[in-house]
Amino acid sequence: MKALIQRVKSASVDIAAKPHGAIGPGILLLLGVEKNDTEASADKLLQKVLNYRIFADTEGKMNLSLQQRQGGLLVVSQFTLVADTAKGLRPGFSKGATPEQGEALYDYFVRQARAQHPDVATGCFGADMQVSLINDGPVTFLLEV
Repeated sequence: MKALIQRVKSASVDIAAKPHGAIGPGILLLLGVEKNDTEASADKLLQKVLNYRIFADTEGKMNLSLQQRQGGLLVVSQFTLVADTAKGLRPGFSKGATPEQGEALYDYFVRQARAQHPDVATGCFGADMQVSLINDGPVTFLLEV
């Protein structure tokens, strides 16, 4: 399971030109699910996301987590994150989960996030989404479990 996280001042998702999910300051998380991922890997990744220290403390150092800052978390499914780009000029998706497995683990991740964090918004699995963000920093990390 992979998560590309971006510290944002704000982020939002539109589907069919209609607002679907939005947050203020916090993390935009693009979530990629691979074939061998499980609920245990989703739990591990979520803990890493919620506790990863990417927000500035009073001295300007990255010492605070999303939970400490009580920022928003916008979770967007992103199957292209698990693409194999090592060879050729076209990405391969053989490592990716099936749509059914991907959606089930995405939904599980979101349920767990909502149970553990007060401000969670989402995109819609498999939808054609337009994601807007104001990256803060920019600060971007690829987390893998």
